[in-house]
Amino acid sequence: MLFTNSNDYPIQKPMFDLMFRSLIVLLACCLALAVSNASGAARPHSAAPAFNLPAADGSKVSLADLKGKTVVLEWLNYECPFSKMHYDSGNLPKMQAKYTGKDVVWLSIASSAKGKQGYFTAQEYVSENKKFDNHASHVLLDVNGEVARKYGAKTTPHMYVIGPDGTVQYNGAIDRIPSSNASTLATAEPLAANAIEAVLAGKQPSPAATRPYGCGIKYDNVSGYDK
Repeated sequence: MLFTNSNDYPIQKPMFDLMFRSLIVLLACCLALAVSNASGAARPHSAAPAFNLPAADGSKVSLADLKGKTVVLEWLNYECPFSKMHYDSGNLPKMQAKYTGKDVVWLSIASSAKGKQGYFTAQEYVSENKKFDNHASHVLLDVNGEVARKYGAKTTPHMYVIGPDGTVQYNGAIDRIPSSNASTLATAEPLAANAIEAVLAGKQPSPAATRPYGCGIKYDNVSGYDK
């Protein structure tokens, strides 16, 4: 059987089949690449990108100084309905209090650019942290979005768990149900909490990467990310 292309040249069926199969393989590869990139730059089992950031309380926090500790990074935006729900419901404050009580270092990172949703000055953050009952070890200010870009952070919240050896152990969503409605919390699989528990037990989290949900991080206008 013969097929013709747009120029009316005959194409043998075996060649047509080969071209079709090649296209399917190419599309499958593209999809696999997209999924592998969904977790961002800080992929599980890779070295966590170094950073040194100011905290709202005036201190400085360097990831290098925390080696030997389990570290949780939580991308924060108090004005994002998703982050706000996890605070207003008490979900995030309870997680923070529970795991800092187990010697985990919890770092809430605010990467909203000046003038964008969720931006506050350091002094304003001191007040907002009390208002939202934030129990993180530190709330860090990443106003230019440099650290968020290093990690490939995309949403608020976007969660990372770093093991005592300094490698990323989990990258993704806080839980399994992408919702800003607190009624979902009772049935949502607590992905981030499960990952923290696994690392504390000396095990590898499974899954180690999931697709984060929430508001896009409010990067500056030159970031190339969601604004």
